Amino acid sequence: MSRKASCLCGAHAGRRAFLGLAAGVPMASVARAGDGTAYDAMLLTCIDPRLVSPVYAWMGQRGLSGRFSRFAIAGAALGVVSPAFATWQPAFWDNLATSVQLHKVPRVIAVGHRDCGAAKIAYGAEAVATPEAESALHRRVFAAFRAELAQRHPALRAEGVLMALDGTVESFA
Repeated sequence: MSRKASCLCGAHAGRRAFLGLAAGVPMASVARAGDGTAYDAMLLTCIDPRLVSPVYAWMGQRGLSGRFSRFAIAGAALGVVSPAFATWQPAFWDNLATSVQLHKVPRVIAVGHRDCGAAKIAYGAEAVATPEAESALHRRVFAAFRAELAQRHPALRAEGVLMALDGTVESFA
C-alpha cells in the first residue's frame, strides 16, 4: 500500500519524507518526486564537492530551487561528450530520457567548472593551463554537448555555464 506523506509526524511520516528530511531535501521536492509533476530543468553537474553549494545557490538565485532533477558526472558536459569517458555516457543519456519522461523537463542546464580534474584527465593539463584556454575548452565541450542533445532530444533546450570556485559564472550562449 502506497501512501504520500503529508507531514513528518508519527505514523504518518513516509520513508521518502523521512529520508528527505534527513538529507536536508525540502519537503516539496520529496512530495513531488516521481508524481509526474513537470520540472523546469535537468541540472548536469560535476561530481566535485567544492561546487555543490555554489551550484545550488546559483540555481536558487535563478528561482529554480526544488524545480529541477539532477545528474552528476565527473566533468559535467565534459563527462558526457569526451572520448576519455565514453563508457559513462549511456548512463547520462538514459537518465535524461527518464527525466524527460517522468519530470517533463524542457531544458538541460550544464554547469562545468574551473579547476576541473576531469578536464585535465580527458584533455591534458595544457588544455586548462590558462583561464582563456580553460574557457575555450569548456565552450567547445558545451557546443559538442548541445549538438548531441539536439540530435537525441531536439525539443530540449540547452544552457551552459562555466562556474568559478567562488560561484561566479561565465555563460555559454
